[in-house]
Amino acid sequence: MREAQIIRNTSETQIKLSLNLDEVSRGKIDTGSGFLNHMLDLFQVHGGFTLNVESHGDTYVDMHHSIEDIAICLGEAFIKCLGDKKGIERYGFYFVPMDEALARVCLDFSNRIGFVWNAKLPNSTVGAENMPVSLFEHFFKSLCENARMNLHVELFYGADNHHCLEAIFKAFARAVAMAVAPSRNVKGVPSSKGTL
Repeated sequence: MREAQIIRNTSETQIKLSLNLDEVSRGKIDTGSGFLNHMLDLFQVHGGFTLNVESHGDTYVDMHHSIEDIAICLGEAFIKCLGDKKGIERYGFYFVPMDEALARVCLDFSNRIGFVWNAKLPNSTVGAENMPVSLFEHFFKSLCENARMNLHVELFYGADNHHCLEAIFKAFARAVAMAVAPSRNVKGVPSSKGTL
């Protein structure tokens, strides 16, 4: 079983996160933001994973510290779950349409950090709590850095922020599912170097 538990306590947040890449179950997600809860639930459902998140943070300020630290924990969980990455596909990519929106996510669990965010959202906030959409670029950048991956996120078009971000999270989930699946061709580490 590829699973990990991460605990992160700072003066700004206290987070417990667990990830299981091989179990399809609906974990409990409580981030302090209803919209972020919804996006992370989409990630676990469309990835075929089990994710549990319990976050207590200084949300009376805003969601910045919480969203960053949750992303750090999720990135660290990927590192623990995948280990030396023997036998996985390594690369993943997916297009997802969500009503009028279309997103694509491409990624590589390469042990190298490369982040591209080409997603101009139509409005500046999203959700009942009016979360700044800029926090989602920060979420994926922090996740990318802590998972030591290449991550390219593109939004081709869309008129509704909810639909746009939902397409991105679903595409990310399915790209991850592809990348962590057993390799059809490579039995060892998926690199000509023999290591990542």
